[in-house]
Amino acid sequence: MISQKMQKLVAGSSAIRAMFTEGNRLRELYGKKNVFDFSLGNPNVAVPNQVNEAIVEILDSEDSLALHGYNKSNAGHADVRQAIAENLNERFKTDFSEQNIVMTVGAAGGLNVILKTLLDPGDEVIVFVPFFGEYRNYVANYDGILVEVSPHISDFQPDLLAFAKRISKRTKAVIINTPNNPTGVVYSRETIKKIAEILVEKEQAFDTDIYLISDEPYRELVYDGVTVPFLPHYYQNTLVVYSYSKSLSLPGERIGYLVIPNGCKDSAAIFAGAEVATRILGFVNAPSLQQKIIKKCLHASIDVAYYNRNRETLYHGLKDLGFVCIKPQGAFYLFVKAPIEDDVAFCKMAKRFHILIVPGSAFACPGYFRVAYCVAYETIVNALPVFAKLVNVEEKI
Repeated sequence: MISQKMQKLVAGSSAIRAMFTEGNRLRELYGKKNVFDFSLGNPNVAVPNQVNEAIVEILDSEDSLALHGYNKSNAGHADVRQAIAENLNERFKTDFSEQNIVMTVGAAGGLNVILKTLLDPGDEVIVFVPFFGEYRNYVANYDGILVEVSPHISDFQPDLLAFAKRISKRTKAVIINTPNNPTGVVYSRETIKKIAEILVEKEQAFDTDIYLISDEPYRELVYDGVTVPFLPHYYQNTLVVYSYSKSLSLPGERIGYLVIPNGCKDSAAIFAGAEVATRILGFVNAPSLQQKIIKKCLHASIDVAYYNRNRETLYHGLKDLGFVCIKPQGAFYLFVKAPIEDDVAFCKMAKRFHILIVPGSAFACPGYFRVAYCVAYETIVNALPVFAKLVNVEEKI
């Protein structure tokens, strides 16, 4: 028998992944063109040519034993970490070096590494609703306590008064995700400044250190000239978690990094802890080949215009049908008000029309549903008439 803890995890397994699995089943039954799968944030933009070219060049030029062997440091290849640091310095006017970068197995691996490094049992981690549901499991992995802060529903910016009240002497970290999954909202510069002010005030009041963990897999996916604030500029105890899954369409390759700035309290100890956590969590080191590829592709990017066309078409199409949602500024999700109070029931109703969407309850925000528009443009065009049928059926109930 598996452990009781794992039994609970299996029972509460990701609604997003479950819906994606259901989509595969429906496609086998009804054909791909008759299933409209908006469940999983799986990139649908081609990997940049530079990535494929880099793979061939590396395999042709580097010693295979060294390339595929263990890294000299669990933090990753020193030359790769230095190249990433220099790229960040160029973009954000920072002063990082290889000693501020730990290569990770994607953002999920990075979050687990940093939470393993920081948390003692009973430590509290604050998250802003709605949030990526796996945060619950990542925090629980290390016996932390997840503390939720509700948003202002009008714009899905955090309720900062509620945030200040939820901070306690046990607060060890705050996770912030902007551009946000599932809303696509980019937290404003004013919001970031106020969050930083509140954290400084609470650190002084409780005589504790509170770390702000910036989860940034969607940083490059923004529209209409929106700028995403770089959080270490606003709050000293900031740690950055980054992934190339979305920015280079590499979710299956599991490659990303942690930034641990020198100005962060106990930065050297955190770096050492992250190295050890990378090893003892079983990653050992981030994939060696992928690290080398990233070094050659730091200036590569996907075509965000593809997602923008999807965003515009889906947003206006759903609005014309009477759905209520805010227009996302980043990522590739729409977070839509469900026409009925029970978002889970509505998503089940949508499945009868072969529309696969994820209930807002999976993101701790019931009454909404998430639509991932990282799909073929034709899927959106063909889905809108089916959404219209879904609305008509709902109105008759």
